[in-house]
Amino acid sequence: MNNLRNRVTLIGRLGKEPEVRTFDGNKKMVRMTLATNDEHTDKQGQKVKSTQWHNLVVWGGLCDACEKYLTKGKEIAVEGKITYRFWDDKEGNKHNLTEINVTDLLMVGGKEN
Repeated sequence: MNNLRNRVTLIGRLGKEPEVRTFDGNKKMVRMTLATNDEHTDKQGQKVKSTQWHNLVVWGGLCDACEKYLTKGKEIAVEGKITYRFWDDKEGNKHNLTEINVTDLLMVGGKEN
């Protein structure tokens, strides 16, 4: 049961082009945003659609695949864990960011023209 702790699986579409960063020693990181859509019926019987945005972070070998194959709008499935970052800026304002650290990625959509 330990491997079920802090695990998230999402399927959605990329909101923008993957942002690739290279650090010393050729270590790579990719940042992406993923949109997931949900639909429900309200009390009046009307269908209501909503979109949630998720910040994705990819490290290591998956970065090469992200850089080579992923583009804005591409449908993907990811698995990873949720992390939270907190910091204060120079003016003393508090910030927080929720991210999904991706451990597995699958391209879901069919072949593009």
